[in-house]
This record gives sequence, structure tokens and C-alpha cells, in this order.
Amino acid sequence: MRKLLYLLFIIFFSQCANNGYMKLQPQYEQEQIGLVPDYSQLVYWAAHPAKKDPSDSLPKPIQKEYQPSDKVDIFFVHPTSYLDSSKPSGWSASLKDARLNLYTDYTSILNQASIFNQAGKIYAPRYRQAHIKSYSPINYADTLKALAAFELAYQDVKAAFEYYLAHYNNGRPIMIASHSQGSTHAKRLLKEFFDDKPLAKKLVAAYIVGMAIDPGDYVQLKACETPEATGCICAWRTYEEGYIPDFVKKEKFNSIVTNPLSWNKNDTIVDRKLNKGSVLYQFNKITPKVADAINHEGILWSKKPHFLGSFLFRTSNYHIADYNFYYLSVRQNAVDRVNNYFKSNSSN
Repeated sequence: MRKLLYLLFIIFFSQCANNGYMKLQPQYEQEQIGLVPDYSQLVYWAAHPAKKDPSDSLPKPIQKEYQPSDKVDIFFVHPTSYLDSSKPSGWSASLKDARLNLYTDYTSILNQASIFNQAGKIYAPRYRQAHIKSYSPINYADTLKALAAFELAYQDVKAAFEYYLAHYNNGRPIMIASHSQGSTHAKRLLKEFFDDKPLAKKLVAAYIVGMAIDPGDYVQLKACETPEATGCICAWRTYEEGYIPDFVKKEKFNSIVTNPLSWNKNDTIVDRKLNKGSVLYQFNKITPKVADAINHEGILWSKKPHFLGSFLFRTSNYHIADYNFYYLSVRQNAVDRVNNYFKSNSSN
């Protein structure tokens, strides 16, 4: 039981989100800021096809059916893992922090990026992520530093993507996937490189999870409306049925919300009994019938999840499990979209 509580605690604080960025040059954390990542070096990639990493992992129940593909690339932007409260002045993570890198690898890279390893080859850059405290600055000066930290993080993600395009992509189709802080950066990446741009033709789909996505931010990119649609965006934020956070009530738009069990805009309520498998605190165990999926005005609702120890899961915010509740469903959907992308393009 103690192990379960600890793991739930770890997962909860490793998946946090925030919006906001502005082009400011930070005047702090000089070592971290000066250490511009050299993405030609594998050390600056949390996941990369040229090395063995946790994104290559498979839960034991599906290992026999694994058939990897090298026809598509997945560019995955991980969520916040920089949580160290012992560094009160550290707004931006150091890429030299081996402990932090290891923590990133065995939380989000293992539990989230691995979902996509049957759809294609995974590239997940390390970046100077904003500290968790950037989500709740206490004064104006801290707000500027927090926003600058997000900007610094995005510039790393952008540099990694540009390096990937120039040296690794070789014209292959691309899938973008992200969660939480990673989705903050992935939203900008889509706008800058794909939306109404030639590269949009190479976009299989984007899974931008755990953040609000304003459809009005994009000119050409739209929400995915069917299970096999391509060149579109899938997004959801998961909460207990009936719960609407205050910040959602204040949003002036209805976020894109994709049902991660039906994948169809017309099938907005799916019972947990049709959920074939979640991956929870034990990666090698797949648990069926854990969570429902109910679209509701820009967010995703689920009734209280059903799994061993779920009575300890008392929060109404299921952000920590946006991917894990729907692990097998997302995994299969990514493969389906890849297959349909090639089918559609071969007929053109």
C-alpha cells in the first residue's frame, strides 16, 4: 500500500500543465541558459531510435503482438518533471541533472511515449523545462521569470525539431505527441511548422493532451473527427464526471476535446466496459474497464475509475492519467491513423 501511495504521488506531480510564454531573455540561471543543447548528441534525447530507452518498453501482455514500424516518426514532447523544491532560484532545468533526466525517462517516456512505439520511431528531446513553480508565480517579477522559462523551454523544443527535420526525418510522415507542459510547446510547434504550411501534408496526426486547445488558434489544422482522420489534432483533459475546474469556466472558447475511446465526434459517451486497457502504477500490467470517456464542453469526463486501490484516488482532476487511462486505445488509434495515412496517400 505504501508503494502504491508513493507511485500515485510521483505520477501526480510529474504531469503538470500551464499556458503562457513571451519572448524575454532570462537573466538568471546562467549555467543552464548558457548550455544550449547540441541535438546531434544522443545525450540530449530522452528517446531516440539510435539508442535503447524506456520508450522502447512494452507491457508484458502485449509483447508478443508487437510489430514496430519505421515508416513514421513520432516527435514526443514530455511533461514537467522538474520538481526539485531545494532550488528556489532555479526557474529552468539543467540538462546536466542526471537524476532529473533519469526521472523523466522512467515516468513520462516510459508511461506515455511508449504508447506510440508501434506507430513509428520515437524522438523525444530533453529540454530546459520550466520549473513547476512557474505555474504559480507569486508576484510580477516572478511572473516575468516564469514566462521567460517557458520561452526558453520552447526554444529548445523548436531547436530539437529543426535538427530532427534536417538530419533524421528524410521525408517521412510525422506524428506529434505531447502532454502537459509538453503540450504547451507542441501547440506552438504545430502553429509554427504545420498550420497552413507545406509540412502539414506530412502530419499524420497530433496528440496534444492535457492542455486546452483553442481551435481558433489555427488556420488550417482542425480537430480529428473520425478514428482514422489524418492531418488533424486530438486533444483531451480528463476530470471526474461533474467536475469543471474554475479556470475552465473562465475560458472564452471551447477547447478541442477528442473522445479517446470512440475517436468520433458523434460518439461522445463511451462506457468503461469498452475500455480495453489502462496502464496504471505497474507498467507491466494492463487493466481493462478502468475509465469511461465522456465529452463535455471542452473537457473529458470519466466516472470514478475502477482499479485496485482506486479508493485512494480521491482527486477530481485526472490529469495524471490522461494517457494511461486510455493506453491501449491511444496505441491502437495511432496505428490506425498511420495505416490510413498511407492508404489515402497511395490512392492520390
